[in-house]
Amino acid sequence: MGYDAALFLLLAFITSPAHSALLANSFRDCMATTFGSQSIETILLTSSSSQYPQALQSFQQNPRWLNSSSSTKPLAILTPLHQSHIQLAILCAKKLGMHLRVRSGGHDYEGLSYLSTYKPPFAFVMIDLNQQRSIHINLADETAWVQAGATLGELYYEISKASGVHGFPAGICPSVGVGGHISGGGFGTMLRKFGTAADHVVDAYLVDANGNILDRKSMGEDLFWAIRGGSATSFGIILAWKIKLVRVPPIVTGFNIQRTLEEGATILINKWQHVADKLHEDLFIRVVAQNRGGGSSSTILASFNSLFLGGKEKLMAMMKEEFPELRLEAKDCIEMSWIQSTLYFAGYRIWEPAQVLLNRITTYKSFFKAKSDFVMDPIPEIGLQGIWNLLLREDALALLIMDPYGGRMNEISEYEIPFPHRKGNLYNIQYLVKWDDNSIQASNRHVNWMRMLHTYMTPYVSRSPRAAYANYRDLDLGRNRNHHTPNTSYSEASVWGLKYFKGNFKRLAQIKTRVDPHNFFRNEQSIPILN
Repeated sequence: MGYDAALFLLLAFITSPAHSALLANSFRDCMATTFGSQSIETILLTSSSSQYPQALQSFQQNPRWLNSSSSTKPLAILTPLHQSHIQLAILCAKKLGMHLRVRSGGHDYEGLSYLSTYKPPFAFVMIDLNQQRSIHINLADETAWVQAGATLGELYYEISKASGVHGFPAGICPSVGVGGHISGGGFGTMLRKFGTAADHVVDAYLVDANGNILDRKSMGEDLFWAIRGGSATSFGIILAWKIKLVRVPPIVTGFNIQRTLEEGATILINKWQHVADKLHEDLFIRVVAQNRGGGSSSTILASFNSLFLGGKEKLMAMMKEEFPELRLEAKDCIEMSWIQSTLYFAGYRIWEPAQVLLNRITTYKSFFKAKSDFVMDPIPEIGLQGIWNLLLREDALALLIMDPYGGRMNEISEYEIPFPHRKGNLYNIQYLVKWDDNSIQASNRHVNWMRMLHTYMTPYVSRSPRAAYANYRDLDLGRNRNHHTPNTSYSEASVWGLKYFKGNFKRLAQIKTRVDPHNFFRNEQSIPILN
């Protein structure tokens, strides 16, 4: 047999289902050597298991990826019950030339925590942290240890059980996993008062590429800096975060005022752009603008969602002074506790029991594509009109979520942690389009529409670089390079890395090169090693 024929047969084998099954079984046997076959069978599912499809699909928030024939799926799913399971999984994967991906809540926008665009022979095991979700609140020093598999809803619920005057400044969606959310920065309704979730991390437990468990002291300040907003899965597997809780008043106030184009939404949003980042830091008003209706009745509905850390009388006086155009009335205001405000923003009724926050699965799932931008100067009315025209052309639900900055976000240096989007930003935009038909034609149509909107926004958003938020992961940012090869150079990764991390990207790559020089922890947008 000639060399070329032998090479062809070898390549055919290492990309075949038989080779994949062999690798999966070898990984299982490696784990069983330490823990025993019976113990491993309860926590490890190979792709040949009848339970594998359900385990892969559970907790995934974007079903768009489930039927993708172009994605590589994990050869096995490990649901660790102890940190030693994760340590051994790292050693076994390295021994077999495999990799690991980690899922904490399943909200990864591009599915990279449980799928890959890399083609075989690239092979990986998914670590599902849904059983690693213990939370320990310590009111004596106002901190909490939170395992990475816990959700934001579980964290908020546990805080509320311990105290009526403590909270945590993280995201709105309760089913988001704490592990990934904080590692990308993490922000919500209290960012103007307290900054991001990652700003409040005081310690962490991380398993590195050698299977060692490190805390802040043993990992060193460089690595501790990197994992707080710099994509922690590029450096290891987060086991738990130690976070600093924040003080919240016993009564907060929310409102949700809606206006259509016919009711002056454009004028109100234009005014909002000029005042939202300058309001008192206790006041957060975001805007959600979406297409509504169909045919001749189509319009844009703008919702002004607000959380004020105080009572409604003070809020009313503040709004009358700073934003009278919104015409806020007392009947629009709802006073509630902080934990009720997490229900309010999650779409629950505030009188529902807080236990609804413990639901790890989003009630309504739809296929979606998202992108993000940062706005540094108000978009002129003509620019807003162009956005509305594009939204009205889309036949699926399309919306912009605009979160105001300012306040505490202006006071923290963009180099304090890897999350760099601070002073100078008026607000962040998340663009979303959601649809129910997952045919290839429908998916391509809606994704292309999103790309068209993103292109239209170019003159109105940040530049050099055009910044983006890492937690709203977007593979389009590197669309000009080949996502199907796992060997990404620093210069290639800069296409998206500078957008997510700006001037912090090179430092992240330097730290990555030191702590994971063989690039064991990698995905399509992980921090690269310097080469």
